[in-house]
Amino acid sequence: MEIRRKRADTAAGPRELFTGSVWMDEIAAAGAPGRIRVLSVHFAPGARTAWHRHPLGQVLHVTEGAGLVGRRDGPPGPRL
Repeated sequence: MEIRRKRADTAAGPRELFTGSVWMDEIAAAGAPGRIRVLSVHFAPGARTAWHRHPLGQVLHVTEGAGLVGRRDGPPGPRL
């Protein structure tokens, strides 16, 4: 697999995935057939993601601020 560094312009998070103001910067992406993407995502106060799944998993690195995680059928869990 070859992973190339990619610096695209900051893009607004798609409305079908986020509520509120969210900005995304793609840091790296693998060429086909690889599927890895590395994004830096910035949330305005009160913004959040829509419920969604990551069947192959996801790794989050919180570098600033705080967040809540939870399950669709339960209350938000502890702050990250």
